[in-house]
Amino acid sequence: MSAVCALLVGSGLLTLVLVLVRVLVRVWSPYLWQDLRFAGTMLTVGFLCAVNQKKPRPDTLLDLFLTRVGRCPHKAFLVFEDTVHTYRDVDRRSNRIARALRGQAGLRAGDSAAMLMGNEPDFVCVWLALAKLGCAAAFLNHNIRSRSLLHCLQAVRTRVLIAAADLRSSVEEVLPDLKEKDMAVFILDDKYTTDGIESLNEKIDQASDCPLPVSLRSSITLEDNFIYIYTSGTTGLPKAAIIKHSRALRGCTILRLLNISADDVVYLTLPLYHSSGSLIGICGAIQIGATIVLRRKFSSSQFWDDCRKYNVTVIQYIGEVIRYLCNVPKKDNDRDHKVRTAIGNGLRADVWREFLDRFGDIRVCEFYGATEGNTGFMNYVGKIGSSGRTNFIMKKIMPFNLVKYDIEKEEPVRDANGHCIEVATGETGLLISKITHINPFTGYAGSKNLTEKKQLRDVFRKGDIYFNSGDLLSLDSDNFIYFQDRVGDTFRWKGENVATTEVADILAMVDFIQEVCVYGVAVPDHEGRIGMAAIKLKDSRELDGEMLYNHVVNHLPNYARPRFLRLQNSIEITGTYKQRKVTLVEEGINPATIRDPLFYLSDTKKTYISMNQATYDSIVSKQVKL
Repeated sequence: MSAVCALLVGSGLLTLVLVLVRVLVRVWSPYLWQDLRFAGTMLTVGFLCAVNQKKPRPDTLLDLFLTRVGRCPHKAFLVFEDTVHTYRDVDRRSNRIARALRGQAGLRAGDSAAMLMGNEPDFVCVWLALAKLGCAAAFLNHNIRSRSLLHCLQAVRTRVLIAAADLRSSVEEVLPDLKEKDMAVFILDDKYTTDGIESLNEKIDQASDCPLPVSLRSSITLEDNFIYIYTSGTTGLPKAAIIKHSRALRGCTILRLLNISADDVVYLTLPLYHSSGSLIGICGAIQIGATIVLRRKFSSSQFWDDCRKYNVTVIQYIGEVIRYLCNVPKKDNDRDHKVRTAIGNGLRADVWREFLDRFGDIRVCEFYGATEGNTGFMNYVGKIGSSGRTNFIMKKIMPFNLVKYDIEKEEPVRDANGHCIEVATGETGLLISKITHINPFTGYAGSKNLTEKKQLRDVFRKGDIYFNSGDLLSLDSDNFIYFQDRVGDTFRWKGENVATTEVADILAMVDFIQEVCVYGVAVPDHEGRIGMAAIKLKDSRELDGEMLYNHVVNHLPNYARPRFLRLQNSIEITGTYKQRKVTLVEEGINPATIRDPLFYLSDTKKTYISMNQATYDSIVSKQVKL
């Protein structure tokens, strides 16, 4: 009897201890189990990557795709406009394209080719075709034109351009320059008679869909270039970030880290020329064997209907996408869907809450990362407003710091020893991440100077090197990361990075403009910053709103066009002869606080019109859509 009593007392004490431990964990470390689970998954994925790297011939993303083809050939890979493309369908189509390109363009391992294509299955097929030839693919933003398009082609030094049929006008616009550079131009169309552009579809149809010899790409290693993704960075024209095969394998792990499986259906409306669409979406689906429902572009009115129609379980977003969804008139079936996870970035806290309240208990996984960056964060616990979370293990694997930054001088603050200064917990600082063999920074194609500018040296001790993200973040006492702002000459609007230098160069081409300063300004209840230009006119010249409107429409994509103008007698500069944008950004677009004449780009009147308080009020109240 005494033994039984002792056992009961002992078991009771054990239960009490376990309850106390659970309570203490919840109070002092409420995210412990989620941290351990995520860290365990991350370490497992890292271990598998390390094992792969030690193979005599490590698997690339293409090898993972071919494995999927072998294991589940008839499974839906891409669903596009009610047509299902299985893993085998995409494999065979890419074989034909590869053979056509090899025969017509003479592409060989180590070459590169540029792709000017929108969201469609052939984007993936052409991409895989180039990989089967051992070639790197440069993903051109299909919105760019003219000078920017030529610059992007020159950056990767390619002699081959492959364009979609609906983008022929963008190609024709620069065709004389392409001919001068001896560029081989192919268009995915049946018949095309323009001199200098060759139709590719007929050659594709005639080609065999049998697998290509592995020997064509046998020389390619994980350290060879896989794709180029263009980013505005902090200054100048678009830069081609180099994504090696090894980086692509790491970049595609986000879906797996979030426990997305082969049974999931991922809805993808983000552009494939961005890393979110291509690396996280397409490559992530390949890695786990999932299905992608692909749309040409985002439609707020069709979004949930598509999710219901295709039994979507995972959606990818940028902040603007979620805001648009919340702005659609409410419906009785808003919660009638199977979506359980949303993955993306740039989501404002207030919109986040509204999204969950309206559309149901969806796991929102906000992340932070840069295409060319060597670190990133994931908010795997659903903390509203946070861009990610870190812990001791993650910081050891991907070391980073937040350091003091001088907005005026546009550089980190250094102490008397020349070292950077870390900010205190809760303070905003510039994100920098240490460059190591595990977390390399591969830089940009073209000028080495572009790569060098993104590196900080002698940061905390002589000889160390860090990647300069160009982003201001903060870290709270619970180890949650919060994105605050971008520094330098870049702002983000409509999910796109806009380089102010590029826009300013375009505006400076107009003959009545003497000087121009381009910057992004915040507009109440809108994501990101919208383009604005402070302009000094030439002596005795006046603003021609209609002429300027036509100029920006012809030379800039919609998201990069300055929506607001501010005429000034002089544009202020700093002591280091840089344009002083801080005050301009802070003053924004409100006529009540700005004495200078303001103008607004009107797409209905096709000109820049004078902006008064009534116009401003209608913009803030969203009667005028931006």
